[in-house]
Amino acid sequence: MDNWDEVRTAFQVARMGTVSGAAEVLGVHHATVIRHIDAIEARLGVKLFQRHARGYTPTDAGEDLLRVAQATEDQFNQLVGRMKGRGDDVSGELVVTSLASLAPLIVPVLSDFQNAHPGLIVRYLTGDRLFRLEYGEAHVAIRAGSVPDQPDNVVQPFFEQEMGLYASRAYIERHGKPDGIGAFDRHFFVSADDENSRAPFAKWLRETVPAEAITFRCTNNFCIREAVLSGAGIGFLARWEAAGDPDLVEVIEPLPEWFGKLWLVTHVDLHRTTKVQAFLKHLKDRSKGWQA
Repeated sequence: MDNWDEVRTAFQVARMGTVSGAAEVLGVHHATVIRHIDAIEARLGVKLFQRHARGYTPTDAGEDLLRVAQATEDQFNQLVGRMKGRGDDVSGELVVTSLASLAPLIVPVLSDFQNAHPGLIVRYLTGDRLFRLEYGEAHVAIRAGSVPDQPDNVVQPFFEQEMGLYASRAYIERHGKPDGIGAFDRHFFVSADDENSRAPFAKWLRETVPAEAITFRCTNNFCIREAVLSGAGIGFLARWEAAGDPDLVEVIEPLPEWFGKLWLVTHVDLHRTTKVQAFLKHLKDRSKGWQA
């Protein structure tokens, strides 16, 4: 194919379903769109679209072209995303992603890093979705669980997040403090509302505590913390998070099987860039002593 403008036009017509919609996306006159479609169909010797009153519908040949064009656009977007992260200075966008529960740790680090590099625009993306580094969706990902194994990523151990079982002082005044795991069936617990959670502490709780004792369930760690603080029950909190709150009491000594590993993940194409390396060094320096 020696005219990619025609392919791009056909792709947009297939996506939008109308000549006018494709013309608007491409920023050209609708007559240009029609001319491109006629030209590519003549060159290929097949009809790519069925014309009707509501617009254009791809034929089987048009669907084939659409798939090839979509793959090409995806690859180009990957390239653009990775190129945006290159450069010899610390400027432009820095996109970091992690679980939302790590925000109290990560946000101050990002703020300090931005203060040191005023030309930087920070985007901090949180949630359970794994942002795709190969598409340039993030420069640095902080991930929990087993070692990430996506291809073309550089994975480094970050730190082990220690978890503990906590209750509020108000809860202990009402129900007492359990004298060991054997007394858990006489207490109330707060947990994530996810029976399939693979977090080691969540699995341990499901296997150890009677289901009827888990009386308060939440969709995220922020709500779990609020529920524990309000006296709804005993629940797991990160020890770094609970250490500064005098109203929280650790009810038993933590067990190593509750802890989870965190990983720093970068794409191989961006790992050695000045911006990513500078942030990784800053993050590692600031994270010393985060464990309780």
